Amino acid sequence: MRRILSLAPILLLGAITAGCVALEPVAVSADGRSFVLARSGASFTPWGFNYDHDRDGALLEDYWVDSWAAVEDDFREMRELGANVVRIHLQFGKFMTSPTEPNPVALDRLARLVELAERLELYLDVTGLGCYHRADVPPWYDALDEAERWRAQATFWRAVAARCASSPAIFCYDLMNEPVVPGRQRSDDWLGPAFAGKHFVQRIALAAGDRPRHEIAHVWIATLVAAIREVDREHLITVGLVPWSLDRPGLTSGFVPEHIAGELDFISVHIYPERGKVDEALETLRGFDVGKPIVIEEIFPLRCSIEELAEFIERSREHAAGWIGFYWGATIEECRREGTIAGAITASWLELFRASRPAHRRRRRPGRSRRDSGRRRRSGPPPVDRARRSAAGRPRTRSSVPRR
Repeated sequence: MRRILSLAPILLLGAITAGCVALEPVAVSADGRSFVLARSGASFTPWGFNYDHDRDGALLEDYWVDSWAAVEDDFREMRELGANVVRIHLQFGKFMTSPTEPNPVALDRLARLVELAERLELYLDVTGLGCYHRADVPPWYDALDEAERWRAQATFWRAVAARCASSPAIFCYDLMNEPVVPGRQRSDDWLGPAFAGKHFVQRIALAAGDRPRHEIAHVWIATLVAAIREVDREHLITVGLVPWSLDRPGLTSGFVPEHIAGELDFISVHIYPERGKVDEALETLRGFDVGKPIVIEEIFPLRCSIEELAEFIERSREHAAGWIGFYWGATIEECRREGTIAGAITASWLELFRASRPAHRRRRRPGRSRRDSGRRRRSGPPPVDRARRSAAGRPRTRSSVPRR
């Protein structure tokens, strides 16, 4: 990865408002089922990527200083693939130096990332409070009790939202990735089990006691939403839910959609269809339809074929208003050149993503062709054979291995 020095903080202070002519804030449509651009009223379909880590598992804050050029390359590549939204995952330990003190250096770097999104006309799904690497979690954070932890989380969001509030490039704030409320039995760990070395699931309490789990979830959401609304009353707010959040027998998260939707602008759910179970995945999605737009915030052929994923995306349009997959910093050609199963799966996913992008138009940028600026395409995914077209991406030195 290329390495460059960071810009001086004084240059970063104005980053959020620069070059914003083409972007409009995103709002929920009048019927409450989809999204529109707030000023023009044009329809908007979130279609993008999770940019959660690189091929080696490094998180964004691990390389966005020394390898900024690689971040810029990745954002341009995601845009060229047809994305209009990039979901970033901010880690609590990188943005807070104490329960009450945000890290100004990290906030300045976030400002620079927002400015990059503005220049490339990309929207950001800003997901926060991550504790993906246990080693990065401050000991003082784990030592806080529930009320103190929530106050620290509110301070995080107040600081992040204050830095982002003036930018039209913010699609939404996602309060936390895959939060859960424990049952009556007390847990001794705020983090859920690791997946590929990362803790994507996080508890918002260590024990529910006699409190209804969904009420704990509701109060926690209301607390963080209030913190954001102190400094930003415009941008949308959501929370990334595991698919087992529905009030059904078996394992549940406590974040029952019908009980928490009132505090949120839209519902976000993470669904990975399983082989031979597309209908089951669609039935799960249907359970999250509680009268607000639904974004499938994580999707990838992790447990199904690329053909089944294409079918799921097509059929999910009855309920979903947006889709966000994954990009790990490698082009389609680079994935193919790996010669691995993982590389082939990722390449097929990127081809499907590129061929299936919804119809959304961009302002033509000076010096770019109409093809570069994006042409109008139909909303549903095309036949899978078209989605398998090979790419002519620019050569780079990195490769991608899916780890999520």
